[in-house]
Amino acid sequence: MNKKIKQTKGFCFKQFEIDGGQCGMPVSTDGVMLGAWAEVEHCMHLLDIGTGTGLLALMCAQRTQNTQIWGVDIDENAAITAQLNVANSPWAERIQIELGDINNISYPHQFDAIICNPPYFKTGAQSELQQRATARHTDSLNHLALLERCASLLTDDGKASYILPEVEGREFIALAREVGFCLSRLCEVKPTESKDVSRLLFELSKHHTECQHQQLTIHSKEGYSDAFIALTRDFYLKM
Repeated sequence: MNKKIKQTKGFCFKQFEIDGGQCGMPVSTDGVMLGAWAEVEHCMHLLDIGTGTGLLALMCAQRTQNTQIWGVDIDENAAITAQLNVANSPWAERIQIELGDINNISYPHQFDAIICNPPYFKTGAQSELQQRATARHTDSLNHLALLERCASLLTDDGKASYILPEVEGREFIALAREVGFCLSRLCEVKPTESKDVSRLLFELSKHHTECQHQQLTIHSKEGYSDAFIALTRDFYLKM
C-alpha cells in the first residue's frame, strides 16, 4: 500500500521563511538548536546532509558571509521544498540543493564543515507518511555508513556537527570513535532544569582535542531560559 503524502507546516524566521511543502519533517527545535550551535562562521565549504526543508543550510547561510553551502536529500519532495525555500531566501547564490543519496554523490572537493540532523529510529513501526518515515528512520541513512561517508567528505581540519536523542547520540559517538573521529564539543540539552538530558548536540573532528562540555536548559519557570534565548535570538521572531 502506498504511503500518504501531505503538506508540512511552514515557519517564519527573522530573515527567511520556510515553506514546509511535502517534506517529511517540519521545522523543529532540534534543527534550530543545531543550526545555531554548530561552529560554521569561518568555513568555506559546508555540506548539509538530509537537508529537508533547507532549514540548516539557510541558518548557516545567515550566519556566514562567503560560505558556499551544499544541501542534499534522498527524498524528492524534500529536495524540491528546499530548492524553493533557498530560491526565496537572501542567499540563493550561495546554496545549492541536490537530490540524491549522500553515499552515491561525488563532490569536486571536501568540506570543512558538515551539519546533519540525522534520522534516529532503528526499530519499530515506521510512519505511514512516506516522507516522514524517510526523515525519521535509519533505513534511509544508516549511522555507520553516514559516519564513514562524513569521514571521507570532511577535510583533515574540518568539523561535523549533529543532534540526536541522548541514547542514540551516545551510540552514535561510540560509532564515530570506531571510525576514527574524536569528540570535540558536546552540549547536553535538558527540556527543564528538573528533567533528564533529552538531546545531545555534538561536534566531531579528525584530530584529538580536549572536548568542550556544555549544558543547555530550554525552559525556565518564566518561559524560555536565558541561555536558549541567547542561542536562538537571531532566528526566532519573538526572541
